[in-house]
Amino acid sequence: MASLWAVRAVRGGRGAAARVRVRHATSYRDLSRTEGVAGYPNVNARFKQEPPRKRLLPNEDNSCGQPSQRHWQSSWSAEDVRKAAVDHAMLTWSPSSSVSSLPILERAEGVYVYDSEGKKYLDWTSEAVCVNLGHSVPESVKEAMLEQMEQTPFVYGGIGLVPVRAKLSALLAELAPGDLNGFLFPSSGGEANDCAIRLARLYTGKTKIFNQYRSYHGGTLAPLGATGDFRRRFAQDSATGFVKMFNPEPHFFRWGDTDEKACEMALSCLEEQIVAEGPSTIAAIMVESIPGSAGVLIPAVGFMEGIRSLCNQYGILMICDEVMTGFGRTGSLFAFQHFEGVIPDIVTSAKGLTGSWQPLSMVGVRQPLKDFFKDKATGWGSTFQAHPVAMACGYASLKYMLEKELLSHVQRVIQPVMIEELDRLVSKYDFVKQARCVGAFGCLDLIDPKTGERVMQLGEPLTPEMQTFKKAFNAEGLIGFLRPPQVHCAPPLIISEGELRDGFQRLDRALGTLQAAFQAR
Repeated sequence: MASLWAVRAVRGGRGAAARVRVRHATSYRDLSRTEGVAGYPNVNARFKQEPPRKRLLPNEDNSCGQPSQRHWQSSWSAEDVRKAAVDHAMLTWSPSSSVSSLPILERAEGVYVYDSEGKKYLDWTSEAVCVNLGHSVPESVKEAMLEQMEQTPFVYGGIGLVPVRAKLSALLAELAPGDLNGFLFPSSGGEANDCAIRLARLYTGKTKIFNQYRSYHGGTLAPLGATGDFRRRFAQDSATGFVKMFNPEPHFFRWGDTDEKACEMALSCLEEQIVAEGPSTIAAIMVESIPGSAGVLIPAVGFMEGIRSLCNQYGILMICDEVMTGFGRTGSLFAFQHFEGVIPDIVTSAKGLTGSWQPLSMVGVRQPLKDFFKDKATGWGSTFQAHPVAMACGYASLKYMLEKELLSHVQRVIQPVMIEELDRLVSKYDFVKQARCVGAFGCLDLIDPKTGERVMQLGEPLTPEMQTFKKAFNAEGLIGFLRPPQVHCAPPLIISEGELRDGFQRLDRALGTLQAAFQAR
């Protein structure tokens, strides 16, 4: 088509109209051009260069500093340790300023730890319910780790196979119930649960994971999203696909007047949730076999069995988190063994596997999952998974636990004393509401004697009375993690009856100080 031309009047000299010929665009191609509209270079022109931007370049010195000579000294004074910690060390679940009041622990032996001033503490919670075998590393475990360090101190798990990895896998397969015979070895409980969640989603092709409100599954992103207690708030906006369900032990209402009624009602509510969410969207129900951080919540007879039944009915995987309870804490190898006929599809554990002498965790899967991933990647990994030295520690520690028959010791010695002493404390103090115990895993619930309500909510700052109790707890020579309104009692599995009763006497005196604080209000 020929170009069209128009006449346009413009103001020209002496008011006379000057006439110019203007070319009209005849197609979109004429409107959109690198050099602008045909005849009009200032319209629709692309790539007109901006002037160079003036950027304020960084000018900080990023060279390394010079290390001080103190790092080559054989020891530091307590004052130097404290100052370095206050200046540079950060904490995790509490404000980092708390580091200024933590005892400086310099050595440990058996069930005791010693601070920089020589004070002796009985480890009342096995640190974070993890030093199951105490603080004295057996010679057999030391030798196993040293031998591994001398032979092959590190092999990346995807490049080579160290013999101890095969040995520990085989030992676990021989010990574990049913067809739990495929094992991965991350480094921490959080990593193990992260791995379990990923395996469940990949295996089922579904996304949702059911978890209880009163639970804790680890500090990495997905496990923290799965967590039910206050710590989930650090990550709940970032981790998706988690559906919360109520425990059969709620605070403010009852499912029923008996365990049987409560169990049936809680399971009926869970089934209602499953149907409402859609079974085709649910990958797994993930529970702590016995919720630990939440207060050693002993499930009613039939509850865990009911979860297993619902999982079977609706094609959902069952994941048991045994990070705290695995390897003897409750008197059995795994806590799920207390529940008749229950074998999870995936089980995780960590702390007790090595007695926490080395960081190592475990993910165990049943045969169908093992077969599924035989020709598919699990989609999970880390540099330090199946670390050879940690594997050697785990293998030797597990054999030590079996040789010393610690499961029997927990059942015959520790559990009876725990039940007796916990019952005595509940009877003695009106602010101790109740106690729970299985194996070497116990807990007391503290209430305000005036109101009957919990002394505080989990995760809140300590009240003045709880601060007094914490100081008395340490002053009486006990150390451990305190999580009011619960007081955990979870000593190392090697503790003797005499040491255990001594620990309860110390706890009794600390509770007496708390009683005086309540009365002084």
